[in-house]
Amino acid sequence: MDGISIDLISEEMLGRMGSYEKVRFILDNVKNGKILVLEKGLDPREEAELIERTMNEIDQDKFIGIEMESYESKGSIWERIMRKKRTRMEVIGPADMLKTVYKDGNVIKALILTRGEVLE
Repeated sequence: MDGISIDLISEEMLGRMGSYEKVRFILDNVKNGKILVLEKGLDPREEAELIERTMNEIDQDKFIGIEMESYESKGSIWERIMRKKRTRMEVIGPADMLKTVYKDGNVIKALILTRGEVLE
């Protein structure tokens, strides 16, 4: 079947995984051309681990990397003082397919390209 696969991943599903398993799950799916929308995004440490693993697995012919965009909740006053990030939603996909067009605190607009399509 041709087309673009978009998987909506629940907070509950990711919550059952450890950090390593979560990052591996995301990277494996994105490498297979899927766009993932995470109900609750990764924490900063997991995001850093995902970026590091992505950089180690880049192959110019098969996998050029990921595009990742998220927005955060305001959180309580204490969380803001402590600068604790609470990601509400995160969109992750192959860098050659997912392009962020617009983002603010409530909306992420992304363009999903088919393989070989070029954004002008």
